[in-house]
Amino acid sequence: MFEIRVICDNTDTDHITAALDEAFNVSPVITCVPTRDGKQVRLYATANHRAAHVGWPTPDDAYATAPSILDELEWINRTAAETGWDEELDRQYYLRKAAVFDRIALRNAADEDRSDTAGNEDVAEAAAVMLLDYDKTGRELYGGTPYPPGHPAAEADPRGYVRQEYALWSVCACDDSSELPCLKHPSA
Repeated sequence: MFEIRVICDNTDTDHITAALDEAFNVSPVITCVPTRDGKQVRLYATANHRAAHVGWPTPDDAYATAPSILDELEWINRTAAETGWDEELDRQYYLRKAAVFDRIALRNAADEDRSDTAGNEDVAEAAAVMLLDYDKTGRELYGGTPYPPGHPAAEADPRGYVRQEYALWSVCACDDSSELPCLKHPSA
């Protein structure tokens, strides 16, 4: 931890505070007394360096054990139809939906003859944001390793967050009592 003191024009405080927040993990910035000449203000904060981004699992690693895209789409459609309009879908639904749309977008982006990859990217991004928002509610277990749903890295790359969560979810830990409850079978 270290302390930061900035002397600046009063009109620059918001800009400087935003820049500090972007560069460091910063405590609330305190605006102190004006400088002796009264033309500037002093800003004080304590800060820590931001941890380096660890990185997301590669699509190959995250989806190594995933069922085929067609099987996943069938499961998503069947689950949505069976749940009905009056019941809320669970986390597994949102996770598998986001993962399959991410896989479709990745596959179509790799196909150089496709001209409509932007639509697939948008759908994958929207599904990823839905999972991220669902996980922020805390209604069900999520992996969150290394990045929980509210972390800036997860917010900046929701599809990376989907890959992280799918990789964690796809590993069943029910046989290891130290890992219970399992993300794949939370009620086991």
